[in-house]
Amino acid sequence: MEQRSAARHIGRRCLVTGAAKGIGRATAERLAAEGARVALLDVDSDALHEAAGAIDGSLALHADVADEAAVAGAIQEVAAAWGGLNAIIANAATQDVEADDRADRLDAEVWRRTLDVNLTGVFHTAKHGIRALLASGGGAVVCTGSPAGHYGIARGLDAYSASKAGVYGLVRVMAHDYAEEGVRVNGVFPGITATPMNRSWTDDPQARQRVVAAIPLGRPARAEEVAAVIAFLASDEASYVTGAVWTVDGGLTAI
Repeated sequence: MEQRSAARHIGRRCLVTGAAKGIGRATAERLAAEGARVALLDVDSDALHEAAGAIDGSLALHADVADEAAVAGAIQEVAAAWGGLNAIIANAATQDVEADDRADRLDAEVWRRTLDVNLTGVFHTAKHGIRALLASGGGAVVCTGSPAGHYGIARGLDAYSASKAGVYGLVRVMAHDYAEEGVRVNGVFPGITATPMNRSWTDDPQARQRVVAAIPLGRPARAEEVAAVIAFLASDEASYVTGAVWTVDGGLTAI
């Protein structure tokens, strides 16, 4: 199995958003290790170019996924440079732990910005990415969501939870929309993962203890573990998988 997976993305052209750090970077590294050419899209220019410099043959694309014109231009650039695309990983997200809140205390601007990135950003990436996939004869889309989009487990993070619930619905309907045209659409919903976004939980001993107590596997995920699932769903080994949401949460939502 290891020999097979190590080569399953040879010759494939993949785009990853939110690729400068965390799950996005781990995914870009995994796809490149399996033979893909990888385009990295991120709003953090410094981190983006550092990540691209560490991944041979990668292409850095500076854009905010909330900006449709910027996303469209970036996808057109990479599709033109590489003659098409085979996989789109819509991973970019934001989480404002300090400002997000329950609905009666939630500032509308925090709500808008969270949905602009986490949901509308996925839509922008899918809209223009799927156009490139269709022009290439088909391919795979993987969207990063969260168990908070399924269950009310992220108390006080109402904007974040709603944005990820939207990703869930978008994955399911797009899978139906594009199946006949050879585009598979799936979601990966990580639980608490040791990434820069989650440092407020993973780096604080008391907060980490509370989080870990709710996870049957007894620890946060590593970004590489989530990337492995994304890489599978983006590959031809998942050729009969579409409309699925793969929860990668150590059993958090199983109990």
